[in-house]
Amino acid sequence: MRPFRQRIRTAPSSAQQYSTSRHGGDPAGEFVRAAAELEVRDGAAQADLVPKRGRGQWLASLAAVLMDTAPRIPVRDLATLRAQHPSALTPEDLADKLSAGAALASATVGAGVGAAAMLPVPPAMPVEIGAEMLAVAAVEIKLIAELYEAYGQPAPGSARQRTSAYLAVWARRRGVDVSQPGTVVVLTAGSELRRQLRKRLARSGMRKLPSLAPMMIGAAAGAAVNRLDTAKLAREIRRDLRGRPPTDPRYWA
Repeated sequence: MRPFRQRIRTAPSSAQQYSTSRHGGDPAGEFVRAAAELEVRDGAAQADLVPKRGRGQWLASLAAVLMDTAPRIPVRDLATLRAQHPSALTPEDLADKLSAGAALASATVGAGVGAAAMLPVPPAMPVEIGAEMLAVAAVEIKLIAELYEAYGQPAPGSARQRTSAYLAVWARRRGVDVSQPGTVVVLTAGSELRRQLRKRLARSGMRKLPSLAPMMIGAAAGAAVNRLDTAKLAREIRRDLRGRPPTDPRYWA
């Protein structure tokens, strides 16, 4: 099979404004390109919204794309983060900067889809909304992984194992302890992780279907919703991470 990037011919524009220079990599763009495959995968792309009876398959397709492409998200380790943010003198300072950057990135994604929804005939709205959901997921998963780095609690294992752990954290919106291999195995069991991802996508994204297209809420509202959601996620994860000591007490020294 050809590499993923070579199989994608076109890409929605929902997250093209995501800044690689400011945020270190472009996971949002990767996920938007991934979402373009939904038309091929399940034929759900239509000129109107996803029918209720087809939403289960649509969510399953989104979850599959999420699991397939999440390992490509460029996550910075602690040394890189501190080098890029020299003014961050404490873990809290660094976490503040990461949270603010992720909220801004999510807002950019939301503004793109919100603007598309204001067109007289929203083009392929299921793909646009799916692209937004996956792009925001990419931003938030990257944020989670880097918050774990900032607080000295990175997930162990291979890149794919670490990604699966952070996917599970994103699905649960809890900063669970991923330092124990046994916990990671339970959290990342294939069928359970897919189920949790579908539930998370349904909770975080399906509410956009009735509100986004019929009301044509536009770029400003789309940006505001995503910014608030990502900021809230950051607060929840940080609260849990603060409640545990770092894996290495001297990690920040």
